[in-house]
Amino acid sequence: MPHPIEEAYKMYADLLYRLALSHLAHPEDAMDAVQDVFVKYSTSSPAFRDKEHERAWLIRVTINRCHDLQRRRAIRRYEPLEDHADLADTTENTRPAVLEAVDTLPESQRDPVVLHYLEGFSIEETARILRLSVSAVKMRLSRARDALRNAFGKEGL
Repeated sequence: MPHPIEEAYKMYADLLYRLALSHLAHPEDAMDAVQDVFVKYSTSSPAFRDKEHERAWLIRVTINRCHDLQRRRAIRRYEPLEDHADLADTTENTRPAVLEAVDTLPESQRDPVVLHYLEGFSIEETARILRLSVSAVKMRLSRARDALRNAFGKEGL
């Protein structure tokens, strides 16, 4: 029988990685954050009511870890790849414009957008995970949609 941490890793690692990547923007930092979350899981041995509670706890800890990394400026500094044209062909944009636009949203709007639209959580689940009211999540999603509409309108996308 697999260990509960192994099961959780198999079930949630991809979700947590995508969530961390939406906050940190660099794959290495996102992987570090997810690793930190599972280290915390293994050392704190939290008791969960059910799988839903476990998933919500992991998401919340991931978001908090990303905030910690951003606050402490522990994220490595990067030089734009364009400055090193000899290393790679940077003529094609490999990241969709929508994800780039989502990255520009304030964190208070980005978290609900990532959880609801990109990860497929319901508004109620998103509210529970972020510890917000349903109306607050709806308002943040509405403001995020307006901001994204404006961003695409200005860029002509």
